[in-house]
Parts: sequence; C-alpha cells; structure tokens
Amino acid sequence: MQLYGAEFFGTFLLVFGGVGTALFASAFPDADNALGVGYLGVALAFGLTLVAGISAVGHISGGHFNPAVTLGLWVAGRTDAKHLVGYWVSQVLGGVVATSILAAVLAGKPGAFSAARDSGFASNGFGSASPGGYGLWSVLLIEVVLTAVFLGVILSVTAKPEYRALAPVAIGLTLTLIHLISIPVSNTSVNPARSIAAAVYGGGEPLGQLWLFIVAPLVGAAIAGLVVRFGSGRAVR
Repeated sequence: MQLYGAEFFGTFLLVFGGVGTALFASAFPDADNALGVGYLGVALAFGLTLVAGISAVGHISGGHFNPAVTLGLWVAGRTDAKHLVGYWVSQVLGGVVATSILAAVLAGKPGAFSAARDSGFASNGFGSASPGGYGLWSVLLIEVVLTAVFLGVILSVTAKPEYRALAPVAIGLTLTLIHLISIPVSNTSVNPARSIAAAVYGGGEPLGQLWLFIVAPLVGAAIAGLVVRFGSGRAVR
C-alpha cells in the first residue's frame, strides 16, 4: 500500500501544482494591470512539482505519477506487471482529488468555477479545444512523440545508479520543455491521469476528446519502452 500511497501523493502534487497554476495564475484578466505567469509559468509549475514529487517519494514507488510512465517502464522491463493496475488507479485518484480541491476553491468566488468549466478547466483538446486550433492528427502526433521522448529520458537517467541523483531534475526539466513545445498545440498531456483529472470538471468537449489523451501517451510510452528493451538486447534494470 505504501507504493500506491506514494503514487497517489505524487500525482496529486503534480496535478494540483500544474493545473492549479494554469487555472489561478496563468493570467488575471480582471486585474487593473493584467498579470500572469503565462505558458512559461505553467510549464515550470509542472516541471517543478514533478521534481519535488520524485525527490519526496520517488524512493518509495519510483516516482511515476503517470500511467504512461508506468506502462513504459513495464514494457522496458523495469516494473513488475503486478503493480500496473494499482499504480494506474492510485494515479488517477490522486489527479481527480487534486482537481476536486481546485474546483472547491474556485467555487468560493462567484462565477469562477463556471468560467473555469466553460474554458475547459485546463483540459487537453484538439480542434476548437486546442489552444492554437490544431487538429486531431497534429495533436495525436505531438502527444505520441513527446511522450516517447519523455520516457526515453526517464529510462536513460534511471538506467544506472550513478545517474539517479540527477534524475528528478533531468525529468522535471524535460517535462517543462515538453510543455513549452506543446501547450499551444494540445495544452500538453503526456499523462492520462492529468487529462482525466481535468476533463472530469471540463465538461462535454474535454470528456469527448479524452480518449486521445489516454491512447496517445500510452502508445508513445510503449514505443519508448520497446526501443529500450529490444534495442539494448535485454531488459534494462
């Protein structure tokens, strides 16, 4: 249970920090002088919360906080299959609890929750739900490729004990870069738990498009895991 508790906490932290920044701090349109952290701030929020989460509980569970990461590590031979379902459930629950708390906070300001819901609640999307208006195939491609890149970094920096001290920073910086690239395209998923958690409060269109942000990251992660497993000629442990 300690493993699953760590995954719950880490995913909660990641979604609370990243989605919370997107909802509350990306811009303040009703302020006298509009302020906000913008895309860069949101990207840093996701990256920094991942660094913090891995540093805090990575020694307990491996610090996945993402169903795609768990799948990729299993395909590469780094995680036992018996943990897959437990990790996935813990990750999704952690994310949904985070967005539920964010929704409760938004409810404390008149009209804030409705505005967040109407704007998609920082959900991922394509077409009219894409921040930049990118279509399904563009979003599918970038999510598959960037998730594969993300897993490639994770599998590389955790391959040998001497690299692992730097792993939280390397992985967090990679997630920051991924957000800088793809926020305008898909609002950046690479994490089905993050996408599910936001879509729960995003309403009809985010829920209708959610399938892509489950399938694409899992496909990208599996590709990276297969490349590492069979490209090296053995499972790397």
